[in-house]
Amino acid sequence: MKRLIFAGLLLAGWAAAIAQGPPPAPKPETLASRPGATGGEALYVEHCMSCHGANGMGTGLLARRVQPALLEARGNLPAAYVTVAMRQGIGNMPAIPRGEVSNSELKQIADYLAAGPHPPAGGGGQ
Repeated sequence: MKRLIFAGLLLAGWAAAIAQGPPPAPKPETLASRPGATGGEALYVEHCMSCHGANGMGTGLLARRVQPALLEARGNLPAAYVTVAMRQGIGNMPAIPRGEVSNSELKQIADYLAAGPHPPAGGGGQ
């Protein structure tokens, strides 16, 4: 009888957990959530944030090797390193072709990251 009661309680707890569901995903960080972004910051949000933002796939992979993982929070990203990493790809990050990000845009992104760390912005950032 005790087993039956225990199984019933376990089943009730499991059903309550499923009914509640997972927590909502964080809001993505976009240009709309950073209306003051200009230059390299705006280009970073447009081209890089989807993977390297707080809730993007790049952050999780990068966090295995580097702390802090968020590129904007790092102070050790020389512009030359960012340029080479973007053009040639690095680890799981694919190369970014000139047709997608021009050399001028790439320089602005690299200079923005090299000037970091930047304070977290509103929206989905950490």
